[in-house]
Amino acid sequence: MSSLSVDVYGKSRKSYTWLFFLLPSIAIMLLFFIYPILLTFFYSFTNLALTGEAAKELKFIGFDNYTRMFQDPTVRISIWNTLIFLIGSAVIGQQVLGFLIALLMKQRNKTFRRVIGTIVLAGWVTPEIVCALCLYSFFGDDGTLNAIIGFFGFSEVTWLFTVPMLTIILANIWHGTAFSMLVFQAALDDVPTEIEEAAVVDGASKWKIFTRIILPYIKGTITTNMMLVTLQTLGVFGLIYAMTGGGPGNSTTTLPIFMYNQAFVNYQLGYGTAISLLLLLIGIVLSLLYIRSMKE
Repeated sequence: MSSLSVDVYGKSRKSYTWLFFLLPSIAIMLLFFIYPILLTFFYSFTNLALTGEAAKELKFIGFDNYTRMFQDPTVRISIWNTLIFLIGSAVIGQQVLGFLIALLMKQRNKTFRRVIGTIVLAGWVTPEIVCALCLYSFFGDDGTLNAIIGFFGFSEVTWLFTVPMLTIILANIWHGTAFSMLVFQAALDDVPTEIEEAAVVDGASKWKIFTRIILPYIKGTITTNMMLVTLQTLGVFGLIYAMTGGGPGNSTTTLPIFMYNQAFVNYQLGYGTAISLLLLLIGIVLSLLYIRSMKE
């Protein structure tokens, strides 16, 4: 009976050993992830500010920040700009262009893949602020693009003022397409060549091979990449801020830019944290939609 008890207690002690090794990871997650989220959630219900009367005393103001946020027309403009930027540069731009480049490199020789891969990866490995300055120089009034069109006799265009949203969309596409290219390249390389060869023998056209074999085979990769690129693009800040600063006016003010302006330019930290939670909510909703589509 005693030996059985020892065995039982021994197994019980051994079964909780894994918790001891996980404690450092759990502590780090609580300190640097859960605690900041809870603190942000709390501050969104306060009048937290860095200047003015509100900076003297922290007060709980309930849903005033959220009421103000949904009544603010700039918030609606920022949400609309965020969706345009998200769809243009991530859903359409990076996803489609990355897939086309990966498809172009499929079953090519090593030299071709190395050259094209290096060119595309150059934009991805470039730091975001450096990328923004490069594209600002390209689209600027005295930039490279105006020099090119001026050489062919066309009049110069103030790209950053006339079509500012298009410029930041193209900049983000150039900066982030390489990630999608690498993901799709790995997925396309895993498509069994035997299936494609059998389809060719059966008389299938290239279009049918593409739509009936390749796309269904990598549909999981397409959804996963879409989710990753979308969430990454949702939080883009430095690229837009360095190129346009959210202007002219509010034409390129996305939610991250508007949140920064309210929190660190106007010093209204409580209002800024409420906007950050709206951004977090949008990311959660998009993640759930993608996860659901992956299950289906």
